[in-house]
Amino acid sequence: MTHTSTPATAVVGPNVTPRGTPRDDAARRNLWGHFTRQSAWDAGVPTLVRGEGHHVWDAQGRKYIDGLSGLFVVQAGHGRRALAEAAAKQAGELAFFPLWSFAHPPAIDLAERLAHLAPGDLNRVFFTTGGSEAVETAFKLAKQYWKLQGKPGKYKVISRSIAYHGTTHGALSVTGLPGLKEPFEPLVPGAHKVPNTNIYRASEELRDDPKAFGRWAADQIEALIEMEGPDSVAAVFLEPVQNAGGCFPPPPGYFERVREICDKYDVLLVSDEVICAFGRIGSIFACDDFGYVPDMITCAKGMTSGYSPIGACIVSDRVFEPFATGTTSFAHGYTFGGHPVSAAVAMANLDLFEEEDLTGRVKENAGTFKATLDRLRDLPIVGDVRGAGYFYGIELVKDQDTRETFSDDEAERLLRGFLTPALFEAGLYCRADDRGDPVVQLAPPLTTGPAEFDEIEQIMRGVLSEAWSKL
Repeated sequence: MTHTSTPATAVVGPNVTPRGTPRDDAARRNLWGHFTRQSAWDAGVPTLVRGEGHHVWDAQGRKYIDGLSGLFVVQAGHGRRALAEAAAKQAGELAFFPLWSFAHPPAIDLAERLAHLAPGDLNRVFFTTGGSEAVETAFKLAKQYWKLQGKPGKYKVISRSIAYHGTTHGALSVTGLPGLKEPFEPLVPGAHKVPNTNIYRASEELRDDPKAFGRWAADQIEALIEMEGPDSVAAVFLEPVQNAGGCFPPPPGYFERVREICDKYDVLLVSDEVICAFGRIGSIFACDDFGYVPDMITCAKGMTSGYSPIGACIVSDRVFEPFATGTTSFAHGYTFGGHPVSAAVAMANLDLFEEEDLTGRVKENAGTFKATLDRLRDLPIVGDVRGAGYFYGIELVKDQDTRETFSDDEAERLLRGFLTPALFEAGLYCRADDRGDPVVQLAPPLTTGPAEFDEIEQIMRGVLSEAWSKL
């Protein structure tokens, strides 16, 4: 079942900046938190002031494991001086210039590097400042591409239920979370949804045969294309591992079949890797981890490990071809897209990836991370542990045998009323999410290893055990 659409990440409780301090008063008076119930700040504002490695510290000096890499962002960990120095050096040389009809060396160098790292013929890079903008770019580009191909009726897009693809109007239309969209409707027309790859909630028959489930889930895309009409469908947007709902990995054969379907009906395949790229699953681009080549990749977050904002839509030669000659242009852009400082930081971040073999580290330790989290399955409140790489969700249930989930009121009390503040107080920053069935998500920095996994598991075990005792 689908609960409320705002992840329960706001923290209330003892580990907040006390009310009455000047900064807390200013925050409550002037700052508008993102995806935040502002009333949650009435008791005080959780304020983080410093980070080092896989830890962050609050304004009172208390130390926490960053079990979510900020927001699936800080791949290389906090306090990396090389990234800060790259930003300062570039700001001293050329702090800003737009990519509107001009170029600058950091953007050129980063585009070349990303094109080299991307699979297949994805050789053209359109820079944005974040993930929503990258998805917005792909959505608009797909529409214009088909118009230039003489197929103006191909404007519809397909994505999966519960999937999150961003907050701008186009990206929000692609998003599959009704509760998140409702306040802003009407949105962009033509966005349709298919089932996601949550095998834990599949029928018993499909649950026992992951390959059959993968074929079934992919075939729902073909069925929807045929129902809407192939001449009306422009693109399919899919995350390699779906975030919202709690880390749904693809079943065996899923993306191979999706690629076949897109080719059969002449539909573009967009791999939304805003979370999954840059080592989160293992490779620089997660489509490589699952063996498919999309027509576009959207990415952001981990490109700079969060040290400066940037995003990108990486496009195949096929999709770029109509724009390569003549007077045609893509009338789309962002003032700060491909910002020189951000591009320079991204280059330094990718240097760290190579020097420290961060993708190799994830691949080496991913099995240990999963095995460590799997130990939590002995707790009666834990229904499923799923994900890939350094990206996992732990689904919480009332009954392991029947897989019974919680009511909306129960999920509210469990996640916001207890788990979120309790985990934070215990020294772990992570995400309790109720955009599907209740889950706790974990995505630590790629610099962590078995010792940190054990520490995370022990904190989770203590808090989840206490949560079960309160039910």
